[in-house]
Amino acid sequence: MNVPTPSRPGAIDASAQTLLATGRRPTIAVLLGSGWGPFADAVQDALAIPYASLPAFPSLNVGGHAGHVTLGRVGAHEVAVLAGRKHAYETGTADGMKGAIRTLARAGVQVLVQTNAAGSLTHALAPGATMLIADHINVSQQSPLFGESGDARFVSMVDAYDPELRRQARAAVAALAKAGACGEAGAASGDTGTMGEGVYAWFMGPQFETPAEIRMLQLLGASAVGMSTVPETILARHAGLRVQAVSLLTNMAAGLSAEKLSHAHTLASAAAASTRAVAQLRAIVAEMRP
Repeated sequence: MNVPTPSRPGAIDASAQTLLATGRRPTIAVLLGSGWGPFADAVQDALAIPYASLPAFPSLNVGGHAGHVTLGRVGAHEVAVLAGRKHAYETGTADGMKGAIRTLARAGVQVLVQTNAAGSLTHALAPGATMLIADHINVSQQSPLFGESGDARFVSMVDAYDPELRRQARAAVAALAKAGACGEAGAASGDTGTMGEGVYAWFMGPQFETPAEIRMLQLLGASAVGMSTVPETILARHAGLRVQAVSLLTNMAAGLSAEKLSHAHTLASAAAASTRAVAQLRAIVAEMRP
């Protein structure tokens, strides 16, 4: 059987038709990174579709990334929640989510909300805090648009993280904190339920950064560092989607604490802070006005 290659038009069309055949019409997609998986439990009237049933979607092999799309509702919004992403460090290329994001756009999605686990570059954002991404630094200078043709590939990255959606997110999280609705996890960590805001720096990985690289990023004005999100933002903007993104800070970056960094440590730290983070994310999505 001739199976369409991911990101090819045939695979994207087939994947979009599979989503649309469910009768659901999501306008918001939420891409879940490490530690954010429980958000899928907040989806009402949920219908799960494995990535394996969608030919434009990638196969995943990183812990904490389940590999299915959940269709349903959060608040008044129809949503598509993606449990996991393909990282550039798995293949050496940044286009692992190209087929998935173009499928979402083809199916009528208007906004991509991204989440990730990241290392903090400032003690103002302690482990367990969340950070709204205002901008990014593509340290790797890799692009998921390599090989594209036509003028559309020269997509602007000004306001890549939509300013109006960020304003709405700040208001939603502030209202949640005022209501005291972030749960015991926030109280236990000393977190007030507020959310920081800053610049996210992308390294391809899979190795963690050196202390010298972290000092460089601090000089460049970055607040957090991680191994994802930037390629998907580029793809989403190229597809005409608006983007919102939130980081869960799981550790201080290399050289800023005595912690020994590992993927297992990232997952454990993310799980410990997920209750408050997921509550914030649900408020952001529920109160969004695309």
